[in-house]
Amino acid sequence: MKQFFPAQSPFSHDTEVKRSRFITYIAHTPDKQSSESFIESIQQMHPKANHNCWARITGLRDQLNCRQSNDDGEPKGTAGKPMLNVLEHSDLCEITVVVTRYFGGIKLGAGGLVRAYSLAVQEAIETLPTTEYLAKHSFSIQLPYELVSDIERLVTNSGAEITHRQWESQLQIEGEGSEEQLVTLASSLSSMMHLISYSSEKTP
Repeated sequence: MKQFFPAQSPFSHDTEVKRSRFITYIAHTPDKQSSESFIESIQQMHPKANHNCWARITGLRDQLNCRQSNDDGEPKGTAGKPMLNVLEHSDLCEITVVVTRYFGGIKLGAGGLVRAYSLAVQEAIETLPTTEYLAKHSFSIQLPYELVSDIERLVTNSGAEITHRQWESQLQIEGEGSEEQLVTLASSLSSMMHLISYSSEKTP
């Protein structure tokens, strides 16, 4: 199952329900610490708001312990839980949503609040730019120094990333990339090594 995370962070969207203003803020938060920082930043941005409710999935969708929500003073179960329910029925991961509410003078009731917070999040994620989550795999390549430039070019062209270089008798490159990127890299390396082997053969 494909999963996506916010490509624009932070992202915001405004919704009005019976004169109450609901501002939805979304951020890419791969862990709880980044989520907490984002929630705090919205609270500081809107200290006079009636509520800053939030919901989050701070890991991948199969990690159940990374899902939390908070009503921030709204009646229990009328804000954070409906917001989280919208996220759970999407294909989003590593995401935190904060909905800031400014009361417009008309009470919505419990059912109205559930619908309003759900609507605010739904409208926001419908226009949210996203990036597909691709699992990263580590790789290591040991190579002679004269091939460094060519090998690093192949790594870059594949879309993989070099994370470490270790200089010894030969250079060892360590990095990470998606499965598709590493398949491309392996194919390019194989072709390159074949050409080097072929060109080094002596003509009889």
